Amino acid sequence: MSLLEIKNLQVSVEDDRQILRGVDLTVNPGEVHAIMGPNGSGKSTLAHVLSGKDGYAVTGGEVLLDGADLLAMEPDERAAAGLFLAFQYPMEIPGVATMTFLRTAMNAQRKKRGEAELSTPEFMKRVREEAAKLSIDPEMLRRPVNVGFSGGEKKRNEVLQMALLQPKLAVLDETDSGLDIDALKIAAEGVNRLRSPERGMIVITHYQRLLDHIVPDIVHVFFNGRIVRTGGKELAHELEAKGYADYEQEVAA
Repeated sequence: MSLLEIKNLQVSVEDDRQILRGVDLTVNPGEVHAIMGPNGSGKSTLAHVLSGKDGYAVTGGEVLLDGADLLAMEPDERAAAGLFLAFQYPMEIPGVATMTFLRTAMNAQRKKRGEAELSTPEFMKRVREEAAKLSIDPEMLRRPVNVGFSGGEKKRNEVLQMALLQPKLAVLDETDSGLDIDALKIAAEGVNRLRSPERGMIVITHYQRLLDHIVPDIVHVFFNGRIVRTGGKELAHELEAKGYADYEQEVAA
């Protein structure tokens, strides 16, 4: 069975403007898919719809996660079912300590799955181990979520959450946005450690530079609300060299 199956997904925003115009995508366990496309093509909309963000109306199609109807689930149910979204712009949450946030998220998911909550020593051990791999200063974990964090620290915090929650399907929405090369390498190494035969990933990006570090199995070109071309990792290099002019001409024609 496919891990994720998107069939003819059509989505509009509140002013009835159509954004997704029939998206078809299948992700199997163990695969890393890259979605590339220009601004406004609908890439982030796809990520938001998968996660259950408000403000979008699904007007057609279906999305199955492990054979279950993803669109019928509330956002917390989607997370418990194994979906994780790493945000392009992680939000700050003043007043909520990072450690409290992480433990609450982990135990909430475990509870929904009928699993026992983690003890404090076990939780602390897991966090320290994963944070060290990402070069996250322990002091960061005592601060409010993302408050005062640099762009790189915010993205590493997202990867830390993914490492702790161990999702079935991880969607990374422009993880490279706002990162210098050193921060990008650290975040990418954290993502690569989470690649496994059981987990699928969707990496959304504008640029080849992220895919030099997170090498995809399959690359899709997203344009005007749909996938217009699919290929191997070499397709990303082609886009880096030529841009999206050919696809713009096809739409104009």
